[in-house]
Amino acid sequence: MTKKKYVQVGAGGRAEFFYSAIATTYRETSELLAFCDVNQTRMNYANKLLQEKYDYNAVRTYKSEEFDKMIETEKPDFVIVTSVDRTHHSYIIRAMELGCDVITEKPMTVDEEKCQEILDAVERTGRNVRVTFNYRYAPHHTKARELIASGVIGDVTSIHFEWLLNTQHGADYFRRWHRDKRNSGGLLVHKSTHHFDLVNFWIGSQPDTVFAMGDLLFYGRENAENRGVTKFYDRATGHPNAQDDPFALPLDSNEHLKAMYLDAEAEDGYKRDQSVFGDGISIEDTMSVLVKYKNKAQLTYSLNAYLPWEGYNIAFNGTKGRIEMKIVEQSYVNSGGDKALEGAVKGVSILVFPMFGEPYKAEFVTGEGGHGGGDPVLLNDLFGVPEYDEFNRAANHVDGARSILTGIAANKSIRTGQAVKVDELVKFYQ
Repeated sequence: MTKKKYVQVGAGGRAEFFYSAIATTYRETSELLAFCDVNQTRMNYANKLLQEKYDYNAVRTYKSEEFDKMIETEKPDFVIVTSVDRTHHSYIIRAMELGCDVITEKPMTVDEEKCQEILDAVERTGRNVRVTFNYRYAPHHTKARELIASGVIGDVTSIHFEWLLNTQHGADYFRRWHRDKRNSGGLLVHKSTHHFDLVNFWIGSQPDTVFAMGDLLFYGRENAENRGVTKFYDRATGHPNAQDDPFALPLDSNEHLKAMYLDAEAEDGYKRDQSVFGDGISIEDTMSVLVKYKNKAQLTYSLNAYLPWEGYNIAFNGTKGRIEMKIVEQSYVNSGGDKALEGAVKGVSILVFPMFGEPYKAEFVTGEGGHGGGDPVLLNDLFGVPEYDEFNRAANHVDGARSILTGIAANKSIRTGQAVKVDELVKFYQ
């Protein structure tokens, strides 16, 4: 078997998920050739992990301005994009122009202009873009798609979707580059892209009209001052005011975070441990969204990033009944521990309520691993020998665009106070 050849752009917190899989489970089918990043120290640390943690050879490294040189030298089949969200489109487009297919971390990009550029580039080059929606592969999410497709509740007319990020995982977005909406598109793009993609996947439709409200009501200095907080700090590491703050994340107390971020600061100035109660936060922590789909189904969605437990409640209402789901997840800090525990399920319940029948619990085979057991299945789909998938869980650039456009439209609605027609944001090709 000829091995598929990969290079990876972005050696930060999400990168290890992909390169560790190539270096271990899929080394017979896949080969990692190089890293590309703005930060040499971080690439050197990724190589150290490859060698010492995964017993793999070190790979060549290229700075971000050497991307073209890397493609010319390494001649990869695929470029894996795990850089800062706002840079995804640049690497995706250039990779395709240079003859490569792309695997990109979600979100595919952060706004409608960059999204259109990607759609145009796919049309122009004929290359493929794969968006890694691992939540599609979680057994309980696949079960929801199966139940809906079977017609057990008839046509879906409305969905209520409540996502809870707790004070460990939710807070983490406000310490990092994600806190600047220019980098991440805010949580309605960076995080909710998973959730909006799931709804598209479950009901087999696309968003038509979006209205949203959102605000910063918990994090940020002003909110903390209003609650009586008087001790502040710019970053947690080494600051006395951070010692007793449960929201602080000192980098020198975690060997992995220290090596990946603190030791790399001198090169690019990026601080991974900013105070969640500092100034300069431009994303929301409290969001509500209404969506009408092309099949006339309606979604009510909420996301809060400071709650006591991690997980989500979903209800599907249909012409023949109702499905209720409750999922409690393992909370985590990005790159702060075992990758397999990121989004791991602690409890799942799926209840079906037929309109004129007895309620019953839907049975399914639970999965192990991160993101509800979806991670291992996704990785096999990417790097192993894909199996036939009756549920069509592999997501392409159109799926990636459809998911972020709900969040992008929501951001526009928050700015303008008006409902937004999704079809007016970008042009899709037939």
